[in-house]
Amino acid sequence: MHTPNGARLLSSVSARILTGAAALLLAGCVVKTTVDQQTAGWSINRIYSEARDESQSGGYDRAVELYNVLEGRAAGTTLAQQAQLEKAYAQFQNTDTEEAKATLDRFIRLNPGSPGLDYAYYLKGVVSFSENAGWLSALTKQDLIERDQKAAKESFAAFKEVVTRFPESRYASDSRHRMVYIANAMSESELAIADYYYRQGAYVAAINRAQSVVANYDGTPSQELALAVLAQSYEALGLEQPRDDALRVLEKNFPESPWLHKAYTGKTKSWWKLW
Repeated sequence: MHTPNGARLLSSVSARILTGAAALLLAGCVVKTTVDQQTAGWSINRIYSEARDESQSGGYDRAVELYNVLEGRAAGTTLAQQAQLEKAYAQFQNTDTEEAKATLDRFIRLNPGSPGLDYAYYLKGVVSFSENAGWLSALTKQDLIERDQKAAKESFAAFKEVVTRFPESRYASDSRHRMVYIANAMSESELAIADYYYRQGAYVAAINRAQSVVANYDGTPSQELALAVLAQSYEALGLEQPRDDALRVLEKNFPESPWLHKAYTGKTKSWWKLW
């Protein structure tokens, strides 16, 4: 029985595809096996030294592979913990931020008493911080409304762990500075969104955002304007009591605020312009 030309050609193509896939799979196994084979007779100190050399010269993929081998062979030792931390840093340098955070989360979970725990939290903060550096200045108010601030909050939380749990850590001072930066950026973001909602006539939404700044970002420069937005939004809704409460808080905390001296005539709708 003769096979049609079309069927014969399809069979030939399928065979080549399967052969190619098998070759790729085998190649992956060979790479993994090669790393294990190359280090089979090495001491754990040599593996560590080679991993560090690779990382310092920019060979991050190779460094991560070596650190993985070291973790297995030195399991339960401080060297294995060091390998985890340095692997996370290599992943970060290689812009593999999600992998770096996963490595650090695993380290934090498995080594709650490690002397390197402060660094683990600090590095996690830095990794998340890098995802947010400069994001505020590059965004419009509409972008800010749509942007997820999860990474910024993760970064702040990690630095806060360093500051509160390890106040004497060598990383505590820098963590504090970064917390201030993040808090200022996030409060400005919330304030920009509050202003956007106000200008759209969505006064309840503006109040919610402004209240978030007042409640969650104490001490940031945005608090003064947030209180002004609150008062202005309550005025727009005809809510005199909460408007006056917002003004009293504004006067108490910012007695020199220019917003306290803008024209305001009680029952009328005239007010100040924030920007």
